[in-house]
Amino acid sequence: MGETLVRFEGVQEVILDRLTSLGVFKTRSEAIRAGLLELGKEYKVFESVADLEDELAVRKMAKISNEIKAGKRKVFSEAQVKKRYKFK
Repeated sequence: MGETLVRFEGVQEVILDRLTSLGVFKTRSEAIRAGLLELGKEYKVFESVADLEDELAVRKMAKISNEIKAGKRKVFSEAQVKKRYKFK
């Protein structure tokens, strides 16, 4: 997950405070995420929901592949899984 530090002043800060104080969003972060989703829709960042899902899948596969290469995640063969969980 990426992290970005953003400072808000003036109008943006007032709007964020109002959205959270009114209970529209629980947190400022939640309000910002919702705003980004709306910007993505408005500017048609992806042609379709399927394209967005494809991008997310590719990123997740790349992350898992990097974890495997770094030794942070193990891969088991079918036989190892069957033996470990006592499958026939």
